[in-house]
Amino acid sequence: MNTNVETLTDWHDYYELTKPRVVLLIVFTAIVGMFLSVPGLPDISALVFGTLGIGTAASSAAVFNHVLDARTDILMMRTRGRPLPQGKLTEKAALIFASVLCVISMIMLWFLVNPLTAILTFLSLIGYAVVYTVWLKHATPQNIVIGGAAGAAPPVLGWTAVTNDVGSGALLLFLIVFVWTPPHFWALAIARLDEYAKVDIPMLPVTHGVAYTRLNILLYSILLLLVTILPYLIGMSGLIYLVSAMGLGVYFLYYAIRMYRDHEDEALPMEMFRYSIAYLGYLFTALLIDHYFLLQLSL
Repeated sequence: MNTNVETLTDWHDYYELTKPRVVLLIVFTAIVGMFLSVPGLPDISALVFGTLGIGTAASSAAVFNHVLDARTDILMMRTRGRPLPQGKLTEKAALIFASVLCVISMIMLWFLVNPLTAILTFLSLIGYAVVYTVWLKHATPQNIVIGGAAGAAPPVLGWTAVTNDVGSGALLLFLIVFVWTPPHFWALAIARLDEYAKVDIPMLPVTHGVAYTRLNILLYSILLLLVTILPYLIGMSGLIYLVSAMGLGVYFLYYAIRMYRDHEDEALPMEMFRYSIAYLGYLFTALLIDHYFLLQLSL
């Protein structure tokens, strides 16, 4: 009986290493990319195996991130409860798990989807798990801006899984996530300022101060609102998306303005961080709904 309980606990720890909530958002944006890439419904094989392959690769990148960040994670309140700092799993076991996930995802994408998607997915995995985690994160306060390219890749991966081509629509979805990433993460960095300073990670509020970071959050939020209008302007989406994007974007900007003006509300950065996650999910949902509404009108 105790053995069964321990086994379930081990599997739960492995599951936690994959950052399931983060991967869920990644997979969702990839799926939206799949559906937006074609006028009708995407090929079922590309949809199923593309989703599984991209999700498995994202999980692999998350586990590699845990391994590479284990020594700093134990020093930060936000991350010290993770399986590796707690000693629930060894780094060797986690590394093997990440490698197995990586191999499975690449085989699946290469042979059951297409080589282009496999290559781009592998590059984004390396970009996040190695380039960002090992180098950028510790090298420059612009780490999240440059490293955001890897995090913005999923919609492109979903698009190529269906079309075997990187279309202009895919690049626009990439741009939206890319511009969204800095204000999303800098809000968290302000909330966890002391922890990042403690482990000498040069996040923007650590190196340039909170006031400067709040200004950058505001500027990026304005840019994000403008960028999210582009799908409508180029005819990729219709009024359902435009109204949704404007409403969501104005509320995002409302948070950014409050962040810029109000330095006393200590709960505000985390409030904006949480809203930014919901914002991206709602925005991509609006894209998906609008896409098939336009399709029905054209039939």
